[in-house]
Amino acid sequence: MSYQPKPATPRTAAANRSATQRYATEDRRDFADADRGLIAPLPDKLYGRDGKPIFDPAAFDYLDAEAPDTVNPSLWRQSQVIRKGGLYRVVDGVYQVRNNDIANLTVVEGPTGLVVIDAMASVEAATQGMAMIREHVSDKPVAAVVYTHTHIDHYGGVKGVVTTEQVASGRVPIVAPGTIASFDKYALGENVIAGNAMSRRASYAFGSLLDLDPRGHVTCGIGITSALGATISYLSPTDGITRTGEKRELGGLEFEFLYAPDTEAPEEMHIWIPELGALTCAENANHALHNIQMLRGARTRDARNFARYLDETLERWGGQAQVHYGPHTWPVWGNEAVVDLLESQRDTYKFIHDQALRLANKGATPLEAAEEVELPEALGRRWHNRGYHGTLHHNVRAVFHKELGMWDGDPVSLHPHPPVETARRYVELIGSERVLAEGRRAFETGDYRWAAQLLHSLVFADPEHREARELQADAYEQLGYQAEGPQWRGIYLTAAKELRAGVQPARFASASADTVLAMPVDLLFDFAAVHVVGERAADADLRIDFRFTDPEETWAMRVRHGVLNARRGASPQAGLTVSGPKAALAGVLLGQTAAAKAVERDGDGRLLEEYWALLDEFDPNFPMVTP
Repeated sequence: MSYQPKPATPRTAAANRSATQRYATEDRRDFADADRGLIAPLPDKLYGRDGKPIFDPAAFDYLDAEAPDTVNPSLWRQSQVIRKGGLYRVVDGVYQVRNNDIANLTVVEGPTGLVVIDAMASVEAATQGMAMIREHVSDKPVAAVVYTHTHIDHYGGVKGVVTTEQVASGRVPIVAPGTIASFDKYALGENVIAGNAMSRRASYAFGSLLDLDPRGHVTCGIGITSALGATISYLSPTDGITRTGEKRELGGLEFEFLYAPDTEAPEEMHIWIPELGALTCAENANHALHNIQMLRGARTRDARNFARYLDETLERWGGQAQVHYGPHTWPVWGNEAVVDLLESQRDTYKFIHDQALRLANKGATPLEAAEEVELPEALGRRWHNRGYHGTLHHNVRAVFHKELGMWDGDPVSLHPHPPVETARRYVELIGSERVLAEGRRAFETGDYRWAAQLLHSLVFADPEHREARELQADAYEQLGYQAEGPQWRGIYLTAAKELRAGVQPARFASASADTVLAMPVDLLFDFAAVHVVGERAADADLRIDFRFTDPEETWAMRVRHGVLNARRGASPQAGLTVSGPKAALAGVLLGQTAAAKAVERDGDGRLLEEYWALLDEFDPNFPMVTP
């Protein structure tokens, strides 16, 4: 069935017009700052490996207009600022390529080489960025790469910056927060172990299934967008930062680090370059409110730590910093402005944390607290505290999740019926026609939240009820048009699209082949383990040894009691030993039968077929808005 977005209703148009009263529309400084230091605009297009365009700056030309009725005016403004892309001089010695990708490429030119801080999300974007650096700034060799944290949009383009051989030979170190093992665990495990679910949720949150236009995807709020079909790569760090105050000489310049774990990422760090007066707090300080809980799925973050490490940064370098640059959005210049940004963001995260737990201690549930907490005007009217990545509402709920766990404190939510059974019972009680009539009334009066919530029961009780699906889609669509947060917008508008047109094919996967092959062997077995169907494996007892030839190591795997466990070393009880390179053994572990042609088997080969029979397959296109 074809899909055609509908216009904003008069009530949505009025809501978006009135929303401007909440915003500091007179403050236009961000537009000037985003333009500052432009050396060269982006090339026309970014091309993928197959020669086809994967990103076109001109696709966002529709932003060169006044905010339409179908986009929240705050999000439209942020998108207009983010749309400014190219190669920029931050200060002498610090350069950024911005907005050919969701994240920035920052290059520090030292006396003896270039230091690349974060490598964007894709090889193609990073390659284009480095070509611009070579053409307009410097042809010095890359002396080091620095990952500020463990998220894919900061390491995915690393092979567009350096080669595997340069890193393996020791010529180019990769500096990252935490131990090397810890960084690998969080960077790779987060995007792979739950990667199928995360990718599907991300396709909603980041709007990858929507058209680029005022009724679809606008921008990602902290970056322009992610190039679909791009190449994601990974190289493990070679040098871990585990203590605040550690220093490294990179490219002939001194870099000092503040270790900030369990903040925006499990492993994260801030970086100070004293000779340049340049500071970055990675993603702990942005021109946007960040997530305490990612809607795509990730470990819940600690809002207290955002505030603590920002305050420690102010204490250490706040009196000296002359510029703050980030892996997303644009820099801030001047000591007063830098201190103002960090203090404002510090106080915002602290306010969210403290007020959420104040209300928790008064007996509020997460949703009740989220409905009540409002930032004070001194924080809430600052553009950099608006909800362009996280939102105040879901961040308050995330604090509850972090500190109090999954139960909201209401006994009725402890063991409720699953969604379909609950929906069926409600519809049987109320009647489908009455549910539909009330949903229609709610929509017509502009109560889109209630319309979507009520119609959810009818859609889940009867997924083929076309009228209910269409009306719920209408409600989600208007909620999306009013949302200031781009992830809320993406979720609502994608829900509307899939209710009308069915599940859309996946266009992104976080578990790339390069990422899987970079996983430490223990994580590889963890990934295999989540494919085991517990009920199929309940009575199994399989022992298979896997001998990896690159590097040379053997692991003993046993499937018993419905669980896959593995430990280093061979097992004398193994009925089969499978030997080969990591790429082939990874395929065998994940049930790719063709990979078995590239391995050697010693023992009872039937055990491998028995093992494969226990594995599940993950559909990247599982339903989200229907059962």
